[in-house]
Amino acid sequence: MIEFTRTDHVNICVPPEKLEEARLFYRDVIGLPEKYRPDVFGAPGYWFQVADIELHIGIEPPKPQSIRHIAFEVKNLDAAAKHLEKHNVQVLQEAVIPGRNRFSFHDPFGNRVELLQYID
Repeated sequence: MIEFTRTDHVNICVPPEKLEEARLFYRDVIGLPEKYRPDVFGAPGYWFQVADIELHIGIEPPKPQSIRHIAFEVKNLDAAAKHLEKHNVQVLQEAVIPGRNRFSFHDPFGNRVELLQYID
């Protein structure tokens, strides 16, 4: 049996020519602090801190849309939606899941991101 302790990081990809735009989006629009990324990977990319996990951004050619996504729990879902809409990011309503409110959005590079807040 594998005994998991936590999620360490998630990785998303953007087209090579969009890497700097992705850095600005996740740093300046989403507000994630950028982290040191060791120069051992042979390809460019960026790392960001999201609560107790890391978000890694790498490069690869664009892929077709899919249901793949990452999901982050937030403290104030309404405030998060307003913040994104203020930056012209379209908030997409999702199917209701009992015990949580949620929505998703696509970053400018086609990656789907879900934000959720647990409710009592």
